[in-house]
Amino acid sequence: MNGCIYYTSNDIDSKILSICQEQLRKAWSGEIISVSLKPIDFGTNIVLENRVKSYPTMTDQIITALEASTADNVFFTEHDVLYHPSHFEFTPEKNDIYYYNINNWRWRYPLDTLINYDDLTSLSGMCCNRELAIKHYKLRKQKLEELGEDPTRQREPRWARRFGYEPGTKKIKRGGLTNEDFAVRRSRFPNVDIRHNRTFTRPKTFLFEFKHPPKGVWNETTIDNIPGWDLRRLFNL
Repeated sequence: MNGCIYYTSNDIDSKILSICQEQLRKAWSGEIISVSLKPIDFGTNIVLENRVKSYPTMTDQIITALEASTADNVFFTEHDVLYHPSHFEFTPEKNDIYYYNINNWRWRYPLDTLINYDDLTSLSGMCCNRELAIKHYKLRKQKLEELGEDPTRQREPRWARRFGYEPGTKKIKRGGLTNEDFAVRRSRFPNVDIRHNRTFTRPKTFLFEFKHPPKGVWNETTIDNIPGWDLRRLFNL
């Protein structure tokens, strides 16, 4: 059985939040475990009280959601991503592999342009065995405690960028956290990752925002040319 975990810091534009939540409800009818910093009416909601937006908090939110889920496999879903129903037409083939949907466009909201590039892997597009994810994120939690990461520090931590946010995509010899493996897939229609002024990580929708430019093909298009979506109507632009 597949399920979704959903984590939010409750601090983004209400328009983006409500549209993305409504779309996720349309796209997925199964279990959703939501973990927030304030109560929300979305799925089965768990609140982490007296916490602030930070990487340690997000890690605890993910672990909390994973442990509360009853699913065998989980889709990681985030509060600022539009998920197409075809994203959920997938079940992991192996229990020791992280699967990333790379049919994904980044939208620098509310500008007109969206981008993607070869092998754009995002945590918001990951699906994997739930027990595999629990083991990995408990290791991350242990590591951040060893490093003395301040749970109230709201800036993106340097060590998290070094390890990489996407499990399995960076081996230890390259500075990653584990030697786990990953695979990529492409849904029939893309997801839309909305990059706004409250994203935890840097938006990275312009080439100059990359310290190391992406390898392979860089693609740009407009909001009127994303298959499966009418973004202009959806956001009344």
